Amino acid sequence: MKLPPKKILIIQTAFLGDTILATSVAEELHCVFPNAKIFLLIKKDNELLFENHPFLNIWIHDKSKKYASLFSLIKKIRQENFDIVINLHRYLSSSILTILSNAQYTTGFYSFLSFLFTRSLPHQFHQLLHETDRYHQLLEPITSQKKTFSPKLYPSETLPKNFTSNEKYVCLFPGSIWATKQLPPLKWIELTKKFSNHVNIYLCGSSDDYNLCEYIRVNSNRNNIFNIAGQFSILEVAAIMKQSIRVYVNDSAPLHIASALNIPVTAFFCSTVKEFGFFPLSQEQQIIEVKNLACRPCGIHGYKKCPKKHFQCGINININEVIIH
Repeated sequence: MKLPPKKILIIQTAFLGDTILATSVAEELHCVFPNAKIFLLIKKDNELLFENHPFLNIWIHDKSKKYASLFSLIKKIRQENFDIVINLHRYLSSSILTILSNAQYTTGFYSFLSFLFTRSLPHQFHQLLHETDRYHQLLEPITSQKKTFSPKLYPSETLPKNFTSNEKYVCLFPGSIWATKQLPPLKWIELTKKFSNHVNIYLCGSSDDYNLCEYIRVNSNRNNIFNIAGQFSILEVAAIMKQSIRVYVNDSAPLHIASALNIPVTAFFCSTVKEFGFFPLSQEQQIIEVKNLACRPCGIHGYKKCPKKHFQCGINININEVIIH
């Protein structure tokens, strides 16, 4: 492409964490092509991350409507006349959107029909590459940049009105979509007992995590621990995280929020491993895991229960190794 692009579409309609990491692509493109109009197509409900974003135009794929949403998007994308479409999602629906976009240049990872892209690459799970590095490989011919850009979010600089903390505080995110990626509740309770009485503890997550957080709160036997799961939007939670002294997370979306905000983070990797490429990017970061366990990893995403029925990758996590503030 000889002329700078005027319109660029990024497609990432996977989980919340994947959407956060996709912002690294947006940041690189915006840096190189500041006058280009950049669109990001994401899964419904993930749009709450991008309220008041300074340059991204957000489009939504409502997967509950399946074919109706897909056909509507095909028409919408073709009408926009994109110069470039970058597909970060390795599934058939995203490939169809990319191929039928009529864009001058299309790129993405190997997947069904990706041979019809202008350029496609393998998604190298076998290498210790961060997912943002893999994204950057797609961009190099477009931007000529040699470095990978970090993901970035834009929460408010002030805390939500109904959140007050006069003490220093930490944020704990005990929940996960996948049970085998979740540090056991008794380990979270053990962790809460490590903090000074001068540090408040906020148990965070979605409304789905409320009962888990409440169990940890009740059994921690502390006065300065609070369950705020489900009380704030995802961007408000990011603002709360940004002013914490450290966050403690599973291998899940809050880990990537910490990376996007460069917050000190401790991440617990149970059934998954950092070699998959979804490790924290914060300047100050720690990974806690059970090493040399023959059955680990047992899957890319995790499972609803341990396939071996012992869950040693979670039960044997050593809380004494955790950095405490």
